[in-house]
Amino acid sequence: MSYGAGVALQAAIYQHLRADASLNQLVGDAIFDAMPVDAPSGVFVSLGAEEVRDASDATARGSRHDFVVSVMAGSDGGAGFGAIKAAAVAVTDALEQGSLELSRGHLAGIWFLRATARRMKSGSARQVDLTFRARIDLG
Repeated sequence: MSYGAGVALQAAIYQHLRADASLNQLVGDAIFDAMPVDAPSGVFVSLGAEEVRDASDATARGSRHDFVVSVMAGSDGGAGFGAIKAAAVAVTDALEQGSLELSRGHLAGIWFLRATARRMKSGSARQVDLTFRARIDLG
């Protein structure tokens, strides 16, 4: 087992989402690897939690990464569920249909697992958490 591909996967996801034209039309450059101190207004995307497990077998080392990409609308109330769900669809399409090049390891596949849409405690802020699974072969 190795966590060695964790940084490579995160960097590839971030760069891939920033380069996606459909997502860019919906959120512009509001795609964050680290959230800014003040949450932006409008719809934005943030990379989130990750859980990694060993996926080695008799032929090679590997890892399974379950990770979250969150699509949010700020508490300014300017965007409803429709806007963030449209951006969530663009994130899903980008990750499932695109080809991610890793600086370490080889991405064997990436799959959508689930989504959770909710209204935040403030009442006007909304969030969709998308959970994906990536399988990485480490050679």
